Amino acid sequence: MKEERKALHSGIALAFAACLLLAACHKSDPAEANGAAPIPEVGVVTVHPQPVTLSTELPGRTTAYLIAEVRPQVGGVLLKRLFTEGSDVKEGQQLYQIDPATYQAAYDNAVASLAKAKAVLATSQAKAVRYKSLIESATVSRQDYDDVVATAQEARADIESAEASVEQARINLAYTKVFAPISGRIGRSSVTPGALVTANQGTALATVQQLDPIYVDIVQPSTAILRLKDDLASGRLKGGADGQAEVHLQLENGKPYPQAGKLQFSEVSVDQGTGAVTLRAVFPNPDGLLLPGMFVHAFLQLGVREQALLVPQRGITRDNTGRALAFVVGEDEKAQQREVTIERTVGTYWLVSDGLKTGDRIVVDGVQNVKPGSTVKAVTVSDEASTASR
Repeated sequence: MKEERKALHSGIALAFAACLLLAACHKSDPAEANGAAPIPEVGVVTVHPQPVTLSTELPGRTTAYLIAEVRPQVGGVLLKRLFTEGSDVKEGQQLYQIDPATYQAAYDNAVASLAKAKAVLATSQAKAVRYKSLIESATVSRQDYDDVVATAQEARADIESAEASVEQARINLAYTKVFAPISGRIGRSSVTPGALVTANQGTALATVQQLDPIYVDIVQPSTAILRLKDDLASGRLKGGADGQAEVHLQLENGKPYPQAGKLQFSEVSVDQGTGAVTLRAVFPNPDGLLLPGMFVHAFLQLGVREQALLVPQRGITRDNTGRALAFVVGEDEKAQQREVTIERTVGTYWLVSDGLKTGDRIVVDGVQNVKPGSTVKAVTVSDEASTASR
């Protein structure tokens, strides 16, 4: 019984000592002793106007620069195919050979008809010369002379007709050799040797596409084009020196295309169904990396904003109504909450068009610890807006 009382007294003494120690520790913190919370430390960046090249990302499709479908202009049996499918061909290179036998015979017949007409003309002219000298002696009547002259004139007409027939036969004979209409890459052949082809048939024998350079068709809302024109007219944007916007591509695998293109033209009318306008850009394609029909992301350079205010995205918050808000540290080291107008993203930054001014210090780190009107300890952090990707 005596031992239990001693243990109880010892426990009470230890608990009392612990309370005294905690009280002493609490009094050792002067900020808490005075009832004041510690001043939060926040990271800030100072905004300054700077020129920024603005661009927009739009989906696009590649299209061949030139497309030519190869069709026969005469009928016959196909004897040879003289190219490799998927290879590059030159303009004027022979692609197919159609059986020329019947066309060679027609040409030879036309040449013979021309020779016959020339012989008739020679005879008629010689006869007319003789008859003319015999008219004076009344050996030949005037009617006979007129008939000979008419025969000579008819022979001249026959010669002209025969010459036209020869030219037509020569053209048809030449058409038995099917040539490439343009330089480019040729696709698969729709026929094989031994097939019967007809003149101007609906099915093309093959298709040749010029891929260097190559087009990229980009669809952009008409409202974006109107906004771009307004910005250029007001001076908020400054266009390129050559008047042509520069375009960059990102391929389907996420890699950038190494060469830049130039914007060529846009459609003269707006699609009534989508309200969009098609823009066309031309890109060099020396290695054939871009193929017709590929989906790409096009980054269209809109212009240069000379006096742009960029704020890191982590420095902008939104309230329940969707308003964009930023904390600005004033000269009294107190945080002020401002509503700002955001125009668009520029890399990892927001482009702010209203609500901020030059020299404002924006809280970008520790925003969650700041309340409107609270005193903060502002520490400048690195701002990479000048080198951010546009």
